[in-house]
Amino acid sequence: MATLPEAIELQIVTPERHVLQETVQSVEIPGKEGYLGVLPGHAPLITELGVGILGYRKGSENKFVTVIQGYAEVLPDRVIVLAEISERAEEIDVARSKAAHDHAQAELAKAGVGGDEWQRQKLALERALVRLQAASRGGPGAGDRH
Repeated sequence: MATLPEAIELQIVTPERHVLQETVQSVEIPGKEGYLGVLPGHAPLITELGVGILGYRKGSENKFVTVIQGYAEVLPDRVIVLAEISERAEEIDVARSKAAHDHAQAELAKAGVGGDEWQRQKLALERALVRLQAASRGGPGAGDRH
């Protein structure tokens, strides 16, 4: 019988950059239909990503990264995330995220429900909320380093 790996290699890549490459003990992925927990030895799968916070455990630390749409490939010893947009919690500019949140909320109120502009502003609001949530989970001083 094959032994299960004790850790997972986590890679997060966007079209602009390589965001993260770490060896971790667990990963929680924001899938299109909900969150997916991944431990070493997980069955292989490919899933579409939603808008959310990818969490992972490295040693005794929990760390967070925003993920905005894309795909993830899960293998028994590796998770590869191909995201449209992704940021580590500590990279997030909180003031900019708050401003984007307020702007999207105001524009969403003006847009006709269900139209193209409404959809764009709804996604902008979701992105801003996820960024603020990730920054708040990122630990002391997260997001204030800019």
